[in-house]
Amino acid sequence: MAYQIDKLAAIRAHINFLKEEEAKVVELLKKRGTGTYKGTEHYVVISEVTRKTLDMKAVRAKLSRQFIQANTNESTSVQLRLMGYSKKDVA
Repeated sequence: MAYQIDKLAAIRAHINFLKEEEAKVVELLKKRGTGTYKGTEHYVVISEVTRKTLDMKAVRAKLSRQFIQANTNESTSVQLRLMGYSKKDVA
């Protein structure tokens, strides 16, 4: 049992390290701006996305259409999608 507990702790520490490394690489790629960037086996698509969110606490207190619109927040962020190239030959 002690072995599994220590192994789990080591795995989680490694995952945290990898997440930090991933965040650094993602940030460097996002700084290139929107577009499609190719690697040898994968490519990334960086795009700007807009998202609207609703303050549900305020909506529950008052449910008029005007109030919903007034409390809808919109945020824009940069999105990165990593995709692999197909290994299939295209006829």
